[in-house]
Amino acid sequence: MSVALDVIDAGPEHAEAVVDIIHRSFGARPTLDPPSTALDETAESIAEVLAGPGGLLVERRGQPMGTLLFDESRPGLLGLRRVSVDPDLQARGVASAMVGVAEDTAEERGKDGIWLRVRDELPDTVQFWSRRRYHPLRRDGAFIEFGKTLWLAREVPTPEAMHELAGKTAELVRAGDLLVLTGDLGAGKTTFTQGLGDALQVRGPVTSPTFVLARTHPSLVDGPALVHVDAYRLGSAEEVDDLDLDASADESVTVVEWGAGVAEQLNDSWLSVTIEVRGARPIDPLGTALDDDAVPDGDDHDPRVVTIKPNGPRWAGVPLRSTLLS
Repeated sequence: MSVALDVIDAGPEHAEAVVDIIHRSFGARPTLDPPSTALDETAESIAEVLAGPGGLLVERRGQPMGTLLFDESRPGLLGLRRVSVDPDLQARGVASAMVGVAEDTAEERGKDGIWLRVRDELPDTVQFWSRRRYHPLRRDGAFIEFGKTLWLAREVPTPEAMHELAGKTAELVRAGDLLVLTGDLGAGKTTFTQGLGDALQVRGPVTSPTFVLARTHPSLVDGPALVHVDAYRLGSAEEVDDLDLDASADESVTVVEWGAGVAEQLNDSWLSVTIEVRGARPIDPLGTALDDDAVPDGDDHDPRVVTIKPNGPRWAGVPLRSTLLS
């Protein structure tokens, strides 16, 4: 029977165990040029970090297995340092467990994302972080800096609040960006797009393009146009390609309703916006949600939960959470 891993917040009292894992982990790596400074760490230097930004320690049945240190030197971001697993205890999910808790810690501390540096000469380590959707941002000598922006979910109680959330999202987007919207009929995808269009100051009105598939709204202020696509009746990525959206994608913000699974191939980066209804809204015989005016008196607008997930290198380092949760 497997025994669960314990991932604990490491304090100065754990310094001896932490430095031992760091030395064992980095000491087992191939010789690099320049050599790592991890072997210079002492219990005293580690205790100082653990008393400040802190770190994590993974144990199983009381046996230390892995560790990492936090770095809060960059505003809005949580850095990871000395990510280490005991070389005799590899392939047991230790690193993945630490990364998951580190991301939770970043969220709890109000951070927008995470960064770390990885040696270019360690392809297995590069692959580990890439598989967890960390993206290379820049090179610094022998190091590649990776970054990841955290996703968020928030309750949106009214159409006005949905409009406001979309307006804040507009502060982050730029020409060339792709937003993929998912949600049931009447969930608020078009309301979100209207709020985005208003904030971008494009020519309206922004309405559902169901019967024309795609509609372009030029900017009124020399900004990016808004391309609004409805993929409800499109059955494949090939049919999305047939719309020839690439011709204007670089100069526009493209929003694709019902786009999950078919629109992501339009860009190497995109925002996934999922809108879920808490409760049920009446549906008319044509399958469209009734307007609020058609809801019987006394029935409130059901709140929505909007989940926004960044995908791809474009969104690494973007202050998504601090902007949208403010």
